[in-house]
Amino acid sequence: MDHPRHNSFAFVLVGSSSSKHHSDGMRMPTVYIPHGGGPWPWVHVPFGTKQELGSLRSYLENLGAIVPEPPKAILVVSAHWEESRPTLMTHPHPPMLYDYYGFPEESYAIQWPAPGAPALAARVRELLELHGMPSADDAERGFDHGTFVPLKLAYPDPKIPVLQLSMVTGLDPSLHLSLGRALAPLRDEGVFIVASGMSYHNLRALHASAAPAADAFDTWLQATVLAEPTERDRKLAEWTKAPSARAVHPREEHLIPLMVAAGAAGADRAVLGFSGSVNQLKLSAYHFGSGTSPSR
Repeated sequence: MDHPRHNSFAFVLVGSSSSKHHSDGMRMPTVYIPHGGGPWPWVHVPFGTKQELGSLRSYLENLGAIVPEPPKAILVVSAHWEESRPTLMTHPHPPMLYDYYGFPEESYAIQWPAPGAPALAARVRELLELHGMPSADDAERGFDHGTFVPLKLAYPDPKIPVLQLSMVTGLDPSLHLSLGRALAPLRDEGVFIVASGMSYHNLRALHASAAPAADAFDTWLQATVLAEPTERDRKLAEWTKAPSARAVHPREEHLIPLMVAAGAAGADRAVLGFSGSVNQLKLSAYHFGSGTSPSR
């Protein structure tokens, strides 16, 4: 798809000698992924079996395999950041934000020094303005674990610029679908959009006895996300009507990033990128605009 208005956005992949632009019609996918709990890949955590966590780790380590070529930048919408309006992290060298507690001391020394993407932040603000969405900048915020955990696994050599975009307070699903639609042109500009959450997130029921609720919701979610895009978006906007919706998401901050990914997908269909579990509770990931699933 040709977007002549967007060609002014030139983002060079840090550490790459390639000058290839994405003007050849190569479109980046957009994904919704589970990031797990806290700093789980590097410390002992009191949930999940070795097999369950190993499967999730393998999936995330191979996430980069689904993109058609190395992205110029990665835009992340994490479940762990909400603001009154869409807000963009503009620090050129974002610090780490250890937004978890109760884990071993070494979990607060994890580093993942990816460069920030202030130029991309300006581009995102332009797109949001075109869609009537006021936005803001945050020059101090660092990478929260919804960003650095999955991306440290997927991209251990942190050379690609990364930008975090907040969700909007109130977590309205329709608003976040619209937010994703505003971001869609970035996919033709070499930007990999990653929505980071958990398809099951009820910390008070993180045990096998909650499996029937998790199964019911996961079955609905798969059927919904894999449906024709108009039907997909309609049902996602009404996700609280799903079986066991509030049993699985008492608060929906870990589901709402999916709305951004789906909105940015536009007419592109989804594939099931990952199907696993933690404590026998179903988890799933979805890839939009890509028929390739990484090994897991």
